[in-house]
Amino acid sequence: MTPNTIFLIANNIALVAWLLLIFAPRWRWTRQIVISGLISLLFAIVYLFFFILGIGNFDPQAFSTLEGVMQLFTVPEAVLVGWLHYLAFDLFVGTWEVSNAQRHNVPHGAVIPCLIFTFMAGPVGLLLYFIVRGIILKKRVANF
Repeated sequence: MTPNTIFLIANNIALVAWLLLIFAPRWRWTRQIVISGLISLLFAIVYLFFFILGIGNFDPQAFSTLEGVMQLFTVPEAVLVGWLHYLAFDLFVGTWEVSNAQRHNVPHGAVIPCLIFTFMAGPVGLLLYFIVRGIILKKRVANF
């Protein structure tokens, strides 16, 4: 399979996983496949495969400058590895947000915007989740 084909497949899998987290977080299959980390693990395996495949072309010093990193991402396999990295970690963070929200009884409706931001802008969504969770937990404590 070409890097482009794997990119398309990974994107579609990630999109389905995110839709399940948003619209069916308590569904049995969402918990078993997405929240369990199985999809992030799948992305990690594909990541490792392409990382090992390209390790011979890898220059560790390239990470010391912005120009070096930009040069790394001119190779399709390197871009695929970087993209899989984002997909795996952002999805893992999204599954953590859902699990953590369920554990702390944070209403799912309040988590949905956090998930959307995590999907589109990773760290911003995580920050938003911590803010939302903090506000909700603080209100709960104040009501006692």
